[in-house]
Order: sequence, then structure tokens, then C-alpha cells
Amino acid sequence: MPTVLIILIPILVILLLLLISCISIVPQANAYVVEWLGVYQATWGAGFHFKVPFLMRVVKKVSLKEQVVDFKPQPVITRDNVTMQIDSVVFFQVTDAKMFTYGVERPMSAIENLTATTLRNIIGDMELDHTLTSRDVINTKITAILDQATDKWGIKVNRVEVKNIIPPAEIQDAMEKQMKAERLKREAILIAEGEKTAAITKAEGEKESAILRADAVREQRIREAQGEAQAILEVQKALADSLRLLNEAAPNDKVLALKGLEALAKVADGRATKLIIPSDMQNLAGLVTSIKEMATTDTAAK
Repeated sequence: MPTVLIILIPILVILLLLLISCISIVPQANAYVVEWLGVYQATWGAGFHFKVPFLMRVVKKVSLKEQVVDFKPQPVITRDNVTMQIDSVVFFQVTDAKMFTYGVERPMSAIENLTATTLRNIIGDMELDHTLTSRDVINTKITAILDQATDKWGIKVNRVEVKNIIPPAEIQDAMEKQMKAERLKREAILIAEGEKTAAITKAEGEKESAILRADAVREQRIREAQGEAQAILEVQKALADSLRLLNEAAPNDKVLALKGLEALAKVADGRATKLIIPSDMQNLAGLVTSIKEMATTDTAAK
């Protein structure tokens, strides 16, 4: 018995290991291409699969995820005979694992060469200036061409992006000088616009200040005129009140005559420039007589 066990145990271990090796689990977003005696047999998707030992083998494990390949810069010549370097990135995805396995040898190298050839054909029909300003056009054209060409390889080209367009050194220097000149021009324009804005702001400020000063002077004059008018009204009101009171007192002729003399005295006090003499001289004489009589009466009373 021990001898039999010693022989069976290794055999069982070998069979177990062989059984385990026949079990294949395909991860998500992957596909395995399987051959039977060297002939394509099936494409396994994600999940559990059993492989017949010695008869079946997995010839290629293919990722179905979108892949990104950054190719080295490719030299291209424009229609106006300018050589430049173009750096591109290709985004693609394997849609058919069988065609990807058997359709082309070294798919990445094939895509790189096809990309370089397509770029040369597209750029060859464009001038330098057009090339530098038409990245979107280049991306659209090369994506359509590559997608159609790689379809038979089981590859779907989603998009191609031109990262860098590197012109010759002398053209780069000229472009840098032009960009510097444009930058200086923009700076000069910004400075001029700033000075213009500052001048306008200053002028508007001075204008507002002048308007405010004029408004202040006008307001002052209006108030002075209103004050003078008010003073005149007060004087006229006082005069009217005095006349009203005098009228209410019912003065006799002698009092009126006395008031007339007081008025003449004020007119003739030396500060007036005109002397008003009553036209009725007889009344003036009578007024003087009345005043004299009033004075005599007062003296006798004393």
C-alpha cells in the first residue's frame, strides 16, 4: 500500500495541475483568440472557459479598451517646400480580436506607418500658414482615412490629435519675432487706451468740478438776490405798516406838515444828490406859519 500511494499521489498532483492549467478566466474588456491544432477555433469573451490540453491554445490576448498611442514626430513637407515635424496621438479601439490577430503583423507599427503616410499626403496639399492654423481640419481628415484603412484589421480609430507642429528653426525665429512684435503692439495699444481713458476721466472730472463750481456760484447769487428781495419786501412792509398806523391815528394837518418837513430835512441832509422842492410854494409858506404858531404856543405855555 505505501508503494501504491507513493505512485498515485504524484500522478494525482500532476493531473490536478494539468486540470488547473486547462481552466482559463478571461477578464472584463478582454478577448482571447484560441486555436485548435494551429487553426482558429474561437474568440473567448469575459468569463470562465475550459481549454483542452495539448489541442487548444490561446494565441493572443487582446484588450478591448480604448488605447492611446503617442508616435514620435514625423517629418513632412508642405506644398511650399517647407519641412516640419508633426507630433500626433492616435486613439483607437480593437473591435474584432480575430481580425486584429490575423489581419496584420505588428499592428502598432502598421498604425504608426499609416499615420505618417497619411500626414505626408494631407500636409503635402497645404501651405505652411494653412498648416499652422488648420489643426482641426488635419485631425478630421486623418481620422477618417485611418479609420477606413484599419477597419480590415479589426481596429476602430476614434480620433487623431496633432499635438505639435514644429516648423524649421529659421521660421520659428521669424514667428517668434512676429509674435514679439504683435505682443509689443498689443501692449502699446493697451497703454494708449489706458492713457486715453485716464485723460477722459480727468477731463470728465474737471468738467464735473466746473459744473459744481458754477452751480455753487449760481446758488450763492440766487440766495443773495433772494435776500435782497426779502430785505426790500421787509422795508416796503415796514413802510406800509407805518403808513397804515399813521392813517389809523388820523393825524391833523399840522402833523402832516411836520412829517413833510422831516422828509425834506432828510432829503437835504447833504447826502442826497437831488433836491425836491414842492411845486405848491403857498402850501409851503402856510406850513412854515403853522410850525411857527406851534412853537409860539409851546413857548407861552412854558
